[in-house]
Amino acid sequence: MKHLAPHDRPREKLERLGPGALGDNELLAVILGSGSRDAGALALANTLLARADGLAGLTRSSIFELQQVDGIGRARAAQVLAALELGRRTLLRGAVARPQLSTPAAVARHLLPQYGASPVEQFGVLMLDTKHHVVRVKIISIGSLDSTIVHPREVFREAAIASAASIVLFHNHPSGDPTPSADDLALTERLVAAGDLLGISVLDHLILADHRYFSMREARAVALPRKG
Repeated sequence: MKHLAPHDRPREKLERLGPGALGDNELLAVILGSGSRDAGALALANTLLARADGLAGLTRSSIFELQQVDGIGRARAAQVLAALELGRRTLLRGAVARPQLSTPAAVARHLLPQYGASPVEQFGVLMLDTKHHVVRVKIISIGSLDSTIVHPREVFREAAIASAASIVLFHNHPSGDPTPSADDLALTERLVAAGDLLGISVLDHLILADHRYFSMREARAVALPRKG
């Protein structure tokens, strides 16, 4: 894949945008890891998919059938089948119900166990669908919270990739005091304004501290959009 620009290579693209942004051939190329002497990983993935007549056909292929493709030996064929089996098992065992978080208290209960007592400050985004079910939680930055470190483009790029309808901002105070600073308020207002422009509502900003939290919405500390 040397002919591809670095940011377009499947592995780098996955790191930058997440696995959901990759096509079937790109995901398969990441599983393969590298190409053969005559073809890159992406070309090899394309050949595998074409030979199997698509991803559905690939799931029905045997280890011996996969090895009929030049560049696919026992080890690579086993990698592909193992990855497909993991995906199949997640479907058979059923997806865990995504929690619905409609209040600041519910959001706090969801976030505090993992992030409330962190010894370093972390800023993250809780992404929700139109019914306020959790789509994803993503840490955006680690270290002292500063409006120059937390960029709106990073926050809303993650929300857009996840197809989130709305988001809740959060960060922790290692001091144990969840009271917002002037910088916390200014950053919230900045991100709320950016969300208004992009059509992704910022519903709240929670500050976590051990077992306590501060909700900008509950305290009406900043102007926030009405909940959808």
